[in-house]
Amino acid sequence: MNRGAMGSSVPTGPVTRLRMEVEVWRGSIAESRHRIQAVVTDAAGTLLASTELPGLVTSFRSAAKPFQLLPLIERGADQRLGLTEEHLAIMAASHTGSARHVELVRDLLGRLGLGVNALACGTHDPLDPASLKYVQSHPEARTALYNNCSGKHAGMLAQCLAEGWPVEGYERPDHPLQQRVRETVAALCGVAAETLLVGIDGCNVPVFGAPLHAMARSYARFAAASAAGDARDVALERIRRAMMRYPAITGGAERFSTHLMDAAGGTLVSKGGAEGLECIGVPSRGLGIVVKCEDGRTRGVAPAVVALLQHLELLSGEQAAALEPWARPAVRNAVDKVVGEMRVRFDALASVVS
Repeated sequence: MNRGAMGSSVPTGPVTRLRMEVEVWRGSIAESRHRIQAVVTDAAGTLLASTELPGLVTSFRSAAKPFQLLPLIERGADQRLGLTEEHLAIMAASHTGSARHVELVRDLLGRLGLGVNALACGTHDPLDPASLKYVQSHPEARTALYNNCSGKHAGMLAQCLAEGWPVEGYERPDHPLQQRVRETVAALCGVAAETLLVGIDGCNVPVFGAPLHAMARSYARFAAASAAGDARDVALERIRRAMMRYPAITGGAERFSTHLMDAAGGTLVSKGGAEGLECIGVPSRGLGIVVKCEDGRTRGVAPAVVALLQHLELLSGEQAAALEPWARPAVRNAVDKVVGEMRVRFDALASVVS
C-alpha cells in the first residue's frame, strides 16, 4: 500500500479525526491488533471523518464490482437482454457459489449464447457448504461457475457482445472493455483514469489502486444517485436497488456485506473486497464510507465497520443488536469452546480543519 494521496484533490472542512484498532483477546491476554483506516466523504469528495491516512492507496478489489458493471447498465444493454434485478445483483456479487448463484450465472451465459468456457475467471471451491459438499463428491462439476466473480465476468461478456467487441481476451488490460471500465471507475472516484494504478485481480481481470478517500467518494456518488438523474445516476440507482433488495445474491450467508445489508433493512448498500476492505453507501445522507484493515485480515473489518456506523448514528438499537455477532466475534478453539473475543478500540477526536 502507498501511504500518500494520488492524483486527486480532497475538499476538506472540519474533519472528525478517528482512531481505530481491533484487538484479539484470548481470555485476559491481548494477542494481536489490527490497525484500521477509515474514511467518510460526501459525493463531492468532501472529507467528513477519517483516520490518519485518508490518502492511503490500496486496491479496490471486489468493492469496485458495481462500477465495473455500470457501463452495461448505463447503456441499456441489460434491458435489451431482459435482465432482472437478481441478474444485476449477481453481476455485482462476490457470491458464495450457492445453487441459486450458479443458476443465475448459467442463465446469464445462456442469454448470451455462451458456455462456461467463455469465463476467464478460473475456478475455486465454493464457500456455500452445500455446494462445497457437492463439488467435492462430484469433481467433474467444479467449474468457473462457482468462482465468486463469475457473475462479474458474465456481465463483462455481455458488455463485449453489446458493443461488438471481441469476447476473446476480454480480461486483458488493453481490451476496450477494460479501458472503458477503468475510465468509469476513475470518474466515480473523481480522479483521472491514468492515475489509477492497475494490477491483476484474483479472478484474472484488472484491479485498480486508488486512495481511500477516492473510494469513499465513489460510494457516496453510488449512494446519492437518483432515478430522476442523468443516465449514469439512473444506472447507479438501479444497481444499488438490486444489491439492497437481494443481499444474499450479492454475497451469501458467509459474507458480512450480506448480513449488514439485511440488518440495515434497506438503508445501506455494502460491498466487501479482498484484503480487508469494506465500502458502504448511505443513500439517506449521500455518504460514502470505506474501512480498510491495513494488514489485510478480513476478521478485523466487521467489528470496525459496526463501531463506525454506530458512531455515525447509522444503526438503530435493533440493527446493532442483529449485528452483535459481527461486532464482537468470539474466538473459539478446536473443540468450539469460546476462549476469547475481538474488541474495537475506537476514539473520535475533536473536529479539526484539515
